Parts: sequence; C-alpha cells; structure tokens
Amino acid sequence: MIEKRPFGRTGHLSSVTLFGAAALAQATQDAADRALEVLLRHGVNHIDTAARYGDSELRIGPWMARHRKDFFLATKTGSRTAREAREDVQRSLERLRVDHVDLIQMHSLGHPDDWDTAMGPGGALEALVEARQQKLVRFIGVTGHGWTIAAMHRRSLARFDFDSVLLPYNIFFQQNERYRNAFEEVLTICRERNVAVQVIKSIARGPWATTERSRTTWYQPLEAQPDIDRAVHWAMGLPGVHLNTAGDLDLLPRFLDAASRFRRRPSDEEMATLLGEARMTSLFGLPT
Repeated sequence: MIEKRPFGRTGHLSSVTLFGAAALAQATQDAADRALEVLLRHGVNHIDTAARYGDSELRIGPWMARHRKDFFLATKTGSRTAREAREDVQRSLERLRVDHVDLIQMHSLGHPDDWDTAMGPGGALEALVEARQQKLVRFIGVTGHGWTIAAMHRRSLARFDFDSVLLPYNIFFQQNERYRNAFEEVLTICRERNVAVQVIKSIARGPWATTERSRTTWYQPLEAQPDIDRAVHWAMGLPGVHLNTAGDLDLLPRFLDAASRFRRRPSDEEMATLLGEARMTSLFGLPT
C-alpha cells in the first residue's frame, strides 16, 4: 500500500500519489472502471480532475455511487469570472454525481491578466468562496504550469489563504536556480500555513519529439520502470508533498508500483544519471 500523508489543513490523510484524472479524458467507462480497481488495490484515496479534462468527470461520476466516502474528490475551474465559475461548479457537481466536492481549484492561474480577472471584483475566486459558504465545496486551491508559476503562486498566497497549491516539479525543474528558489519559497510558505502541496510532471521527460504519440499525456513521459522509480521516489522524498499520477492509464500501474516501493530518496548522482540517460528537457521552452 502507498504511504498516506496529511493533505494540508484539510484533516484528510491522502495517499502520497493522487490520481491525476486527466488520464480519463478520452477513456471509455470500462477503461475507467479498470483504473478504479487499480486505485483501490494500491490504496489511492484522492482523485484530482478538472472541468476541462474531457470526459473525466463523467467517467468518475459512476464511481461515486459506491465509493464517494473512499475518496477525497478534487476538481478545477478554468473560468476567470464569477458567473462562469459558478456554472462550472454546478456542472462539475452534476457530472460527478455528488452534492459537494472536497476541493475546488483555480485551474492554471499563471498569466497576469487571468490572475487580475480571477482574483479581482467579479472574479472566479468570489464564486468559489460563495460555493464554500454554500457547502458545495469544502476547500479552495490554485494550480498552474510553466517556469513562472511558483512565483505566481507566491502572489496568489499573498492575496488569499488557499488550502492547496499545485505546480510542476521534477529533477529537470530543480536544476534551474530561479525555479528552484521560487519553488522552495512556496514550499516554505505552505509548510508555515499548513497548505497542501501537489506536484505534477514528476515523470515528464520532455515535449514529444514527433507528431506520433504513444501515450495520452501531452508531454513525453518516462516509461521504463527503473526510470519511473527514480523520478517518483525523488519527488516523494520531499516531506509532506503529494504527487499527481501521469495522465496515461497504461502508465498508472507503473507509477503506483513505484510509489508503493518507496524507501529512500535517490542521490544527486543517481538523478544526474537519469537526467543524462533519459535526455530530459524543458516542457515549457526556455526558462524566463
């Protein structure tokens, strides 16, 4: 079974690996149900989906009739205005077949213009606070991608007392001094405030080199089990942090198998070897 850790201040002990339900975006219900069995077998008790993840919420909906109490359920809205965010929350509840979600997150809030709209008067944050007051959601988080997202999360945490953050982190990101420093600053703030930290792209290798893709992830992932082991164990080695699984159902068992065998964080030398052998590169172009 996979280790469980407190998910910030929520009071929930979440499996260190959270199910990244982007993997269900184009899945059939049969494939989704098989994935559910994998999650239950490994003790995963936290699902992270989003309104913009294709059919993901629709695939999770049937699970909830039997397993609502087994999972901390999180979704996201990518809308920036209060009106649109209210509509997203209601639609997500209907698609997920629940009367509330545990966590609603502002999806990919990284661009300054989006940030100003979402966090300002009449912005999405207003709707999420209302939804919390109405007990449609229990907690509120913020997510994002790119080289500047750690710095943007600092700004978001200064504006509002979010319950969780989500951002990329792997050995390639850690090599960039500016990103590393910003990430560590966010981590420090979150530990001081007991804010949950979720990391994504832990097994990302880089952009697809060709137009032919063998996985449903938008990036090329690590695929060999020893490589996945090192990448997952390295990210799990950060105390208190949770990892989202990659958005590919075929890789899900490998990811969870690695997590279930976590004993120690790989050394710097081991990770340097992985960087070179896997030829890991930037997902987001040149660092800014």
